Amino acid sequence: MSLIRVVFGVMVLSLSFNSIAQSSDYKLDTGDTISIRVHGEPDLTFDTKIGISGKLLYPFLGELNVKTRTTAEVRWLIENGLKGDYLLNPEVDVFIKEYRPFFILGEVQSPKDYPFQPGLTVSQALAVAGGLTERGSQKGIELKRKLEDGTTKIIENVDMDETLQPGDVITIKQSFF
Repeated sequence: MSLIRVVFGVMVLSLSFNSIAQSSDYKLDTGDTISIRVHGEPDLTFDTKIGISGKLLYPFLGELNVKTRTTAEVRWLIENGLKGDYLLNPEVDVFIKEYRPFFILGEVQSPKDYPFQPGLTVSQALAVAGGLTERGSQKGIELKRKLEDGTTKIIENVDMDETLQPGDVITIKQSFF
């Protein structure tokens, strides 16, 4: 029985570290929902969706720009802003509650936006959208991705195993028989 607990504990820790590693350099953007928790301070604890401006209004600190920042950077901003004047030693956690959606358009059964999940591939996104229509092409897949500098990268003939990012736009083109 104790060996099972040890194995389970190692698995949980491994999954936790993998999640942290995957999201540690993730840059927040419009559409992401974050959860801010200040231990022992329910009035400073809440969930918020990042709007178009990329800013959020935080009690005592005013407007904070969170767009293009990581959750660790947002945590640091809040901790340092609250430290001293408002709280002696604030303990703040910031995590992504919901990623911004990805979009799948064109020749799929149900083209629209869908909730993003880390590790999602193009083939999995196709399954979520109900699969290809009878005219959909597995070879005519285009991916639009917003880069950190604000430009958009377009990738033609994307591989089915390509890993997606939040905000990606997949367009399935028609196949010509």
